[in-house]
Amino acid sequence: MEELIAKRYVQALLNVASENEKSVYIEALNSIASTFDDANVSTMIQSPIVTVEAKVDALLAALGTGVDQKLVNFIKILGEKKRLSLLPAIAAGLNAQMQKESNAYEGSVKSRETLDGDAISELEETLKRYTGSAIKLDQEESDLDGLRVSVDDLGIEVNFSKERVKEQLIDFIMKSQ
Repeated sequence: MEELIAKRYVQALLNVASENEKSVYIEALNSIASTFDDANVSTMIQSPIVTVEAKVDALLAALGTGVDQKLVNFIKILGEKKRLSLLPAIAAGLNAQMQKESNAYEGSVKSRETLDGDAISELEETLKRYTGSAIKLDQEESDLDGLRVSVDDLGIEVNFSKERVKEQLIDFIMKSQ
């Protein structure tokens, strides 16, 4: 439900923003969304004791000076509608929409061993041929004995597990006898 509501706000913001403003809004909303990771900020935003004006002022203060008036009004409207807690979902939706428009996505590679830059580039190129989209992969360490490549926004997840390949090979040999 939260994502559906956030999607409407994302569309509204994109409808009033120029191409240059979109990148500024993404940066600002991502900055605000990252502050929600702090338990104190989350508690303050959800607290019925803190006034809406104080919440809005705190979020705007986090952005600093020189903030675009459309973005200020956007945050004030979210405050009036008691939807400030949607800001992380709005930021995520805005990021996804901009990735879709630019046809460039981010994904992750998880493995126990660190891959070199050439291997990651080769994976990115293979995914580009498969999807038609530019994909930037970041490596994450994992206890997985194999390799997992995922691009969530495109719904792609590929797993190569040494244990699974071994099991399938044994199963194939047993069936062929």
